[in-house]
Formats: sequence, structure tokens, C-alpha cells
Amino acid sequence: MNVLPTEIPEVKIIEPVVFGDARGYFFESWTQERYKAAGIDCNWIQDNESRSRFGVLRGLHYQAAPYTQAKLVRVIVGAVLDVAVDIRRGSPTFGRHVAVELSAENKRQLFVPRGFAHGFVVLSDDVIFQYKCDNRYAPTHERGIMFNDPALGIDWRVDVAQFNLSPKDTRNPLFADAELFDYEKKEYLQ
Repeated sequence: MNVLPTEIPEVKIIEPVVFGDARGYFFESWTQERYKAAGIDCNWIQDNESRSRFGVLRGLHYQAAPYTQAKLVRVIVGAVLDVAVDIRRGSPTFGRHVAVELSAENKRQLFVPRGFAHGFVVLSDDVIFQYKCDNRYAPTHERGIMFNDPALGIDWRVDVAQFNLSPKDTRNPLFADAELFDYEKKEYLQ
């Protein structure tokens, strides 16, 4: 596998080695030893899958301590623009984001560490999105940030009129008002 650096060192793009022939293809989507060697040493405890249509935007989501989550995300069908935002107050990359297209075609994965908000928008007609989590879903600790906060400057590559959001995601606070993590105290690692 090939690990591509991003502007935020903790966020990693993973390109698997794909073996293909006339029958189709094969690749390892996760191998503990290889990912650990690449600096992704998580105890994955839950796999999730969602299906969405063009323009669906999910995010920006995260969980408060002690239920913070790291995620390893990928697309099985279609394409998304996937975004990770550093919400660790005091971090050298605080408030910055990484945006990467994940698709069934490119088979890329994005590692989103603890201390980051995460979201994606569907770029194709249909998408099946999978992600591994290293902590359980805790609805009482679920948090969010408004996806279109100008302070974040995220170009979602879809016209705002075409967005399809859950009612919950239309009520998320702005970045300046959100409950964030303290980088020095490493709260996000709990």
C-alpha cells in the first residue's frame, strides 16, 4: 500500500495495491501489520456502512470524550468528497482541513484520527460508504460543526442548492461556538 501525506500530518490517504485481471480485482482493504507500520495503530471495534444519493452531505461530525473516534473511511460504490477538520485547539493545524475524493474507482481510503470532525458529500448518483471506528457510537456525546461555516473555507464541489442534509446537520453550531478539544491536554485521545 502507498501512504500519501496530507497538509495535516496525522490525516493520511491510503492507496491499496490492487491486483486486477479479466476476472476483476483484489486488494487488502485493511491489514493490521501494514497499517500499524504506517502509523495507524487503532483497535477497530465497529464497521459502518451508509448508502446515499447525489448531494447528500453528512457532517461535520465527531464525538466528545471519552467517546472520541478515529475512522478509516472508503467508498465501495460511487464517489464522495471526504473532509477531515482539525478541531484540536492549540494544534499547529487547528481549523485547517483535508479534502480528498474517495471513489470506487480510485479505491483510496482516508484515515481520520481522533480530534477531527469528519464529513462527506456525495458526488456521484449513488454511493456506498464504509468506515471503521475505534470507539462505539455514543449519541449523548455526538457533536457537529456547521458544514458551510465560512471560517473553515471548505469547497464541497457541489452547489449549495443541491445539498441534501439531515435536520440535525442544519442545526450544528459554527466552528467558533463548537465544543472542541484541547491539543495540549490531549483530551481527544481519551
